[in-house]
Amino acid sequence: MNDVIKHKDFIATVHYSEEDEVLYGKIKGIDDSVTFEGSSVIQLKKAFKETVHDYLILCNESGKDPHKSYKGSFNIRIDPALHKKAVIQSVAKGISLNQYVEQAIQYFVVKEKED
Repeated sequence: MNDVIKHKDFIATVHYSEEDEVLYGKIKGIDDSVTFEGSSVIQLKKAFKETVHDYLILCNESGKDPHKSYKGSFNIRIDPALHKKAVIQSVAKGISLNQYVEQAIQYFVVKEKED
């Protein structure tokens, strides 16, 4: 189970606070920290849509791109044995480790989209 919801091209993580007895979420893929909450799934979804709407207005008024910009580079931490296997396989294929990892990510992103 993935605790995420989507609206337009925004995605948010969703959690439950037992202490406050409320569902709450945080929009991902943006440069700001934007949260919302609701006491039911229906209220949570409504709050998410309203929050996205308000965020888009705010970004438009300030001339800011609402989506986070990505550099195309990031660090990952993996098991050293897996790292070694990836290097061996990338060398065998005649490509760099970066190209190998990019192909692997692309495979899973496309596969997820198809599922």
